[in-house]
Amino acid sequence: MTLEGRTIIVTGPTGQVALPITRALARHNTVIGLARFTDAAERERLEADGVTCIPTNLADGDFSAVPREADYVINLAVVKSGRWEVDLRANAEAAGLLMAHCRDATAFLHCSSTGVYQSAGGHRLVETDPLGDNHRAIMPTYSIAKIAAEAVVRTTARQFDLPTTIARLNVPYGDNGGWPNWHLECILADLPIDVHPNDPNLFNPIHEDDIIATIPALLDAAAVPATIVNWGGDEQVSLMEWSTYLGELVGRAPRLVETDASIGGVTVDLAALHAIAGPSTVGWRDGLARMVAARHPELLVR
Repeated sequence: MTLEGRTIIVTGPTGQVALPITRALARHNTVIGLARFTDAAERERLEADGVTCIPTNLADGDFSAVPREADYVINLAVVKSGRWEVDLRANAEAAGLLMAHCRDATAFLHCSSTGVYQSAGGHRLVETDPLGDNHRAIMPTYSIAKIAAEAVVRTTARQFDLPTTIARLNVPYGDNGGWPNWHLECILADLPIDVHPNDPNLFNPIHEDDIIATIPALLDAAAVPATIVNWGGDEQVSLMEWSTYLGELVGRAPRLVETDASIGGVTVDLAALHAIAGPSTVGWRDGLARMVAARHPELLVR
């Protein structure tokens, strides 16, 4: 499926993951962005790319200004305040209320996280594996709020017969940043990078190019009950490995410090994603080199 000439609602369009998606979709579609848009410059940049920006506080659940006639809705907004009442309203309740408002859409894509899984070391997690409070060490409400949001989305999809895909994103990164970019900044500032003592700390980082490329297929796979799929890159990479490589790219060594106050590896099985959208195309080394070149071109030594 190609996405051209469609009306697409995107929540959280200024976010790290959502911004490149929103800009890419706006090239050939009518894209409506929903966010608070507290930064006027961010809104102006999106509008310059052709995005219609509608100021919306998702937690309030007031979507009266949002058109109901969208072909697709892509829910990429996430709130990580650490306050339970705020995060459950903004992540879980808001998703259900938006689905109810856009119940006549062709499909709804909800971005979840592999942070919903119970910690399992180096086991490749499949979509039916146990869920748990994976991210409490660094974000106390994150995993539970994401699990709650999935439950709301699953229920609302059935209630309104709205074809839905829930995609559990692993480690997104690219020119617009991401967790590896946080580690890059730590290297540049000579700050420690926390590493969980439970090796092998493997993840499936996915470049924004591959995230964008899979969007049409994920929408096409939407169903009732909701389709649930892991969303990551094909290569298993440890946090230590990508931090070391980032250090090589900028000529500085990372300071890796073991601590329980971090999250262990979360690596996933991608058979379902491959069946829906095929393999990823951007290798992690190439992707990280591109990220460094985009964000710190003056420092790239390799």
